[in-house]
Amino acid sequence: MKSIRQHFFRCVIAGIVALLPVGGLVLTVVYLESQIATSWLKEQGFYFFGFGLLLVAVTVYLIGLLVSTFIGRWIWKSIDRLLDQLPIIGGLHQTLKQILGYGEGPDAIFRRVVLIPSRDLDGDEIGLVTNETDQEGAGKRLTVFVPSAPTPTTGRLVLVDADKVRPIEMSVSEALKTLVSVGSMPAT
Repeated sequence: MKSIRQHFFRCVIAGIVALLPVGGLVLTVVYLESQIATSWLKEQGFYFFGFGLLLVAVTVYLIGLLVSTFIGRWIWKSIDRLLDQLPIIGGLHQTLKQILGYGEGPDAIFRRVVLIPSRDLDGDEIGLVTNETDQEGAGKRLTVFVPSAPTPTTGRLVLVDADKVRPIEMSVSEALKTLVSVGSMPAT
């Protein structure tokens, strides 16, 4: 009897989790449709029920088309550069991109992803290199931020010899996605 109850509750919860995104989408579309239906658009001769749904679908398609084409990517990068140059918003925009893992390279907060030996287990931990120093007598040392999973905004900062880390082929954004998903979404 207990296994039947567990099976029932597991299936109900799985159904709720599966329907939540669909339900959220339906509620959003119904809300947008009601807002459009009560606007000035209803008095226009071309309005029909479902126009809001059609308008949302066309808008999402056009935005997807825009950012996935060569010209769209160029426009997106131009807007990105423009936002970076704005006085107050630019710094916030750059910081947000870097924290989310989209800013990489020598000027980014996180330069690259490495594996460092775990201090507790016989394994490795994902680390994000934030700085490199070359000290006389000590050799090349790395400042590595070791984020916690599933909240990579917390973690610890480690100063480690460069020869003790292993570089891996993973972008910063992939590493952050892996951490947030607790490893269930490994890098592709």
